Amino acid sequence: MTLLTPGSRYEEDLNPYTDGTYLEKNPLWHTDESAFKVKQILKLFRKDRLHPRSICEVGCGAGEVLKLLQQQMGDACDFWGYDISPQALEMCRSKANQRLQFKLADICQEEGTFFDLMLVLDVIEHVEDYFGFLRSIRPKADLKLFHFPLDLSVQALSRKRGLLTRRDRYGHIQYFTKETALATLEGLHYEILDYFYTPRCIELAKQMIQKLALVPRALCFAIHPDLTARILGGYSLLVLAR
Repeated sequence: MTLLTPGSRYEEDLNPYTDGTYLEKNPLWHTDESAFKVKQILKLFRKDRLHPRSICEVGCGAGEVLKLLQQQMGDACDFWGYDISPQALEMCRSKANQRLQFKLADICQEEGTFFDLMLVLDVIEHVEDYFGFLRSIRPKADLKLFHFPLDLSVQALSRKRGLLTRRDRYGHIQYFTKETALATLEGLHYEILDYFYTPRCIELAKQMIQKLALVPRALCFAIHPDLTARILGGYSLLVLAR
């Protein structure tokens, strides 16, 4: 989930993704969420009958998503993971094989790369110039699969540190609703092919307050998904675009 903005250089003393700060705050590098993300990706593959032969993940982190995807898809696909963090790439080393490769690089600076599908999972919220980033990656894959955490909700905004926690620990500097995420892509001439909410708050609940909110969130979501995401929060958005 780590990137440089287009045209930027590695700045080890300033970048938390390259100087070890992010790893210190997130020692698992979110590998505990990888199975959940792969479950959502495969759901979309089945729904839209996708059979990519080459998949790239931008900001691949520890590489667990690609590892799990390869286990499900086997030899039918080649996988590439890109990240700018030396610490993340070190975590990827043991997962690499002939059809699963990892590269310490900013994909925005790569030339001559093209994939059937590009995964951009929980990345956009970390990028300072996310408009420039989205323009830069557009010609590098036929299809793109975005996962946006929907941080903007009434519940988050009503708490003093609702967004600051996401900023301080997870490095979120951009915040989205379903509507602003889709409008961002459409405004940059992406064609939206499909999208649906992913229940991060239901399947990844860890803290007691999150567990107490499970039933209200699930019941409200069954009645009105959009309103629940806007008020109670806790959901993300998976978007397939071209």
